[in-house]
Amino acid sequence: MSSHSKKILKKLAERPAVSVEELKDEDAKTSYALARALKNLVEGGYAEIHKSERHNYAKITAHGKTRLNAMTLERKDALVPQTWDGFWRIILLDLPESRKSERESLRYLLKKANFVCLKNSAWISPYPFEHLFMNIKKDLGLSTEMMIIVTQFIDDETKKVLFEAFGK
Repeated sequence: MSSHSKKILKKLAERPAVSVEELKDEDAKTSYALARALKNLVEGGYAEIHKSERHNYAKITAHGKTRLNAMTLERKDALVPQTWDGFWRIILLDLPESRKSERESLRYLLKKANFVCLKNSAWISPYPFEHLFMNIKKDLGLSTEMMIIVTQFIDDETKKVLFEAFGK
């Protein structure tokens, strides 16, 4: 994804809708590149254009929000903290086959955030990414399909398995 596309996605995530004119730049070369990047985002399903009588507005899609969250996890400054706070983050994910693409996107994000899949739809991690996944849950409207649990208590046998999985 180009730097212009990333810039546009970040702007679109800040507000419900952004005027296409606001996304353009004064410099003609940059303006063309931004227009092209916006076109690519729309074609990729990351953004939508809504037309009114006076202006065209761009909106980020759920797919675009997922991509933006993935980019957040891919940044070099998004390194996982090395100190463990003693809490386990458990995410239960149950999306039907009809939402397979969202399910695959969420699995990808969970893996990027260093979650480990223990049992079919149960993911666990010692790393504090629960707020990111709470936002994703809200953005995608996953009120019952995704459950997020943060706990200190895990039985001793499970702890052994988890400590081996995370090298703790």
